Amino acid sequence: MYDFYGELLTKHQKDIYGEHVLNDMTPSEIAADYGITRQAAYDMIRRCNKILEDYEQRLHLVQKFLKTKEKVKEIHALSKRILREEKKDQMENDIKQIEFVSNKILEDL
Repeated sequence: MYDFYGELLTKHQKDIYGEHVLNDMTPSEIAADYGITRQAAYDMIRRCNKILEDYEQRLHLVQKFLKTKEKVKEIHALSKRILREEKKDQMENDIKQIEFVSNKILEDL
């Protein structure tokens, strides 16, 4: 969720939470680097998790992204199958299915 909503955090939150998420640092390591207590680092990480989860519950960007990604994978598989097809009627069906899935993506955006 950090990739989607991280910019909505304050600079201080981004710094600490980013160290945890992107650099896999523990609260103890973050505390040592930032001159804060381990408990303060842990609390900040927990608070940021809650903030980001609240954004996702309201906006559903991660959920929409994952649904779109699955539809794009389906289009990719259909297009690969079309390239292997020899039967024209099956190609037409696959192209219609690509059009249907593409329209679903556009509706979801």
